[in-house]
Amino acid sequence: MTHHPALTSGRVAVVTGAASGIGRAASLRFAALGLKVCLADLASDALEAARDAVVAESPLGAAGVMAVPTDVADIAHVQALADAVYNQYGEVGLLMNNAATGAYGAPWEDMDVWRRLLEINLFGVINGVQVFTKRMLAQGTGCAIINTGSKQGITCPPGNTAYNVSKAGVKVLTEALAHGLRTEPGAHITAHLLIPGSTFTGMTGGNHKEKPPGAWTPDQVVDMLIEGMSAGDFYILCPDNEVTQEIDHKRILWAAQDIINNRPPLSRWHPDYQDAFAAFLKE
Repeated sequence: MTHHPALTSGRVAVVTGAASGIGRAASLRFAALGLKVCLADLASDALEAARDAVVAESPLGAAGVMAVPTDVADIAHVQALADAVYNQYGEVGLLMNNAATGAYGAPWEDMDVWRRLLEINLFGVINGVQVFTKRMLAQGTGCAIINTGSKQGITCPPGNTAYNVSKAGVKVLTEALAHGLRTEPGAHITAHLLIPGSTFTGMTGGNHKEKPPGAWTPDQVVDMLIEGMSAGDFYILCPDNEVTQEIDHKRILWAAQDIINNRPPLSRWHPDYQDAFAAFLKE
């Protein structure tokens, strides 16, 4: 398989939310491919442990790995992250804006949760794009920016509205980023929206110690990420062990047709449309 040029040995990857879950798995995989890796996350023992694991995986050893404590919600932290990695390695070939929190926020409650969740999940990605893109463009090299979204930002199931809004924002931002990059003269940067399915991570697992049978592992998500990047895909839509891509496609199509058919919003969960949706899935 021909890899994306940003995944070439010796290039530099910056991964936020790298201390656990998909970010940690991605950091390990990038290191195994021979990339230099900068792990960014809140200062913690988990960040240091992840750094040690990536050093052990990297053919470059400690010289090819750095960890920078970073609060992505604070643009000054993200600027300091960029300065640190450029001072150390001189370039960034791949930026993965992955840091997120799964805190719960209802439509007319939990204002403090809303603000913090949007600061991390949405503005954390905005900050990464704002700080790194111009510097990556100036390199004139083949690069990639990956933003981690969610199916919840597309079909928007009832429940955690604040999380859905944050991930819907990431989708819209990344689509506009891809368009802007492909129309920018001399740009050699691709943008990608990673859309995980049910994935067992520290954020999603809660108090559970073992992976549910229906969930994917972070490694499976990263496998699909690399495959999708290498194929030139923008939307990297991951299935899981319970939901196939065919079902995902139908759920997304049904959600879009709420507008076209003037159905009630979120009609998939409306009792008057349950039978119609079930029949649609079987078509």
